[in-house]
Amino acid sequence: MTTATWNGTVLAESDDIVTVEGNAYFPRDAVRDDVLRPSDTHTVCPWKGTASYFHVEVDGKVNRDAAWYYPTPKDAAEEITGRVAFWRGVEVR
Repeated sequence: MTTATWNGTVLAESDDIVTVEGNAYFPRDAVRDDVLRPSDTHTVCPWKGTASYFHVEVDGKVNRDAAWYYPTPKDAAEEITGRVAFWRGVEVR
């Protein structure tokens, strides 16, 4: 079981992980909705497409843009459709 935690709280857990460029992508339904907050941040990857972000909030502390996903990834990255990855201090084990 792969788990993502931040600030002592489990954000996501799943056995169904896709790893791309060293990042574990969790199925969206394995990620807790109650810790995600909308973000206006977007970045572009030449082969994956445009990423959108979530802030993560736990116990009143916010980790800005700590989760990302590709709403409509390019064909080369279709395996991450409907998946979320983490960074910025979120521990993935």
